[in-house]
Amino acid sequence: MALQLIVAHQTAESPELITHLREVIADDPAAEFVLLVPATPARELRTGETGRGQAIAGIRGGSAAALLRAAGAHVRRVEVGDRDPAEAARAEVEAHPGEYAGVIVVTLPPGFSRWLRRDLPHQVASRVGLPVRHVVAHSSGGEPIPAGLEHGLSRTGALQEFLQETQWR
Repeated sequence: MALQLIVAHQTAESPELITHLREVIADDPAAEFVLLVPATPARELRTGETGRGQAIAGIRGGSAAALLRAAGAHVRRVEVGDRDPAEAARAEVEAHPGEYAGVIVVTLPPGFSRWLRRDLPHQVASRVGLPVRHVVAHSSGGEPIPAGLEHGLSRTGALQEFLQETQWR
């Protein structure tokens, strides 16, 4: 069984990520995933969210985890990390030495992605010392996260499940 770290935010619910995870699972049916959502400030998001970065990331993580699980991925847990995605990945891998086999970085396409302008896939690879796969998502796949808990998942058990299992940093 290989544990993969997924680093995503606006793209965490994208069809491209789901397709990629299904390919990983086809090669390794026992594959497991940890979803790491950086606490990106709302002003840096393209999807129109408002509110605190950590709250937005937490709700996005819960929503994405529910969707990825429904698509057949075994999401072991969701983490909300540092606003800097490379630092968030480094801290997560360092906190769990030897557990991860690789990292999946999911970005918007070139021209739209702040993460690609920073060359995030290479930054993550140099900081964590693990193989990094880059998935380009052409859509976010998810709805904007409004301030507070008005997100659609707040009316389901998925948000409560996420809040119980998430380890906040």
